[in-house]
Amino acid sequence: MKDFACCSIATIREGLRVGEFTAREVAEQSIARIEAIDPTINAFLETTPEAALAQADQVDAAITAGNFDTLGSLAGVPVAFKDNMNQKGTHTTCASRMLENYVSPYTATCVQQVIDAGALPLGKLNMDEFAFGSTTESSAFGTTKNPWNTAHVPGGSSGGSAAAVAAGMASLTLGSDTGGSIRQPGSFCGVVAVKPTYGVVSRYGVVAFGSSLDQVGPFTRTVHDAAVALNVLSGRDTKDCTSQQCTIDFTEGLDRGIEGMTIGIVPAFMEAEGLSHEVRSAVESAAEQLRSFGAQVVEVDLPHAAAAISAYYVLGPCEAFSNLSRFDSVRYGYRDPGHTDLGSQYEASREKGFGLEARRRIMLGSYLLSAGVYDTYYYPAQQIRTLITQDYKQAYEKVDCILAPVAPRTAFRFGELSDPTSMYLSDMFTISINIAGNGGMNMPVGLGKESGLPVGVQLIAPAFHDENMLRVAAALEVAYGSAPIAPDFANQKAGA
Repeated sequence: MKDFACCSIATIREGLRVGEFTAREVAEQSIARIEAIDPTINAFLETTPEAALAQADQVDAAITAGNFDTLGSLAGVPVAFKDNMNQKGTHTTCASRMLENYVSPYTATCVQQVIDAGALPLGKLNMDEFAFGSTTESSAFGTTKNPWNTAHVPGGSSGGSAAAVAAGMASLTLGSDTGGSIRQPGSFCGVVAVKPTYGVVSRYGVVAFGSSLDQVGPFTRTVHDAAVALNVLSGRDTKDCTSQQCTIDFTEGLDRGIEGMTIGIVPAFMEAEGLSHEVRSAVESAAEQLRSFGAQVVEVDLPHAAAAISAYYVLGPCEAFSNLSRFDSVRYGYRDPGHTDLGSQYEASREKGFGLEARRRIMLGSYLLSAGVYDTYYYPAQQIRTLITQDYKQAYEKVDCILAPVAPRTAFRFGELSDPTSMYLSDMFTISINIAGNGGMNMPVGLGKESGLPVGVQLIAPAFHDENMLRVAAALEVAYGSAPIAPDFANQKAGA
């Protein structure tokens, strides 16, 4: 039996085209593989076999009718979605007790685009509650395990999305990134993970954490697959005023090489306190590879990047406080029983419905937006945001792409970082990209020499020039290869 969820998009499409297998076989084997593997990983919060089989039958009917060329670019591809993305008829819980029983009445634009392209929807994926976290430990429904070592975290908040691809349970998953929540789990789990420029992908139907920071992006095992997914996801959506028209074919230029490109290195990132030796070595090795391919590697300065974490943990909680205010136990969300007055019902419902990290960020956001505090913190944070954005703009006058670490270290053990401040610092290299709105991605570059766990490098593109980082990633893929399935699951067959 073929493990189709371990296959690339191109492999699946070619197999369907020549009649090597059917889309229904892809769906059935993918569902069976999830049933066999996910009890160990806990990447899925809900599976949707009926939807996957129904979509597969439509794909097969089109092929039988001789209409293969009319099918979308994701026809027959097993996919899954982070559980903050609405899909009609499924639970959209955001991994929170607050939304445990909520069933989506509509479908998010990004989910609909993928389904319309012919993909087989396998289910919804685990995450940190409301995307607050870097490990999936804040999920109300149990943690997701890292397929490379189940004693280690998969990263977060899109930990389920990264782990599902790393374990070969889906060829493509979607995640969301507010401060590194695509790139960091992509690095920890050793998969290609792309956060496009803010506005490239519609956010309509994605439960918001920080509305000015959130962006949806794909997890895959090859750069080409990520580019195909971005072609499907990108574009103007009339339901999202922040989305932008996009006419780029992200697959073009992937095989052009990078000779003549200029790649930037940020010395402050490479000298940052807490950056492990194996991560620094991986970035330096990647830089040497890029030089060998004909790129020029130069130093660039981002003088205000050190203030990014401080600004983010003002802006993020403020926007989270605003976005979570709708969960009031009256319109929808968890309602604590037995209360005779609205005030006590509201207080008890939010206390029991939200987890510790969600309550922490709500309280922080409430304080930061209060009278007398707003001018002290929120307004200066927005000023820092402007300065960081200007820093990146000036850097891109000299370079086509920036190479940097993704996380200070490889995946750590569960419980190893119990202090919230230490956990927040794990996003020290990713947050500034969300603040500026640029595109960024993780490219896996092998295993750390000390940890034996995946290491990724971050590629950062100018705003609305995400093709630059994909082109550089494709060059690195020539040197390092595409992302492998985690060894413990590489040979595990569906139903085994």
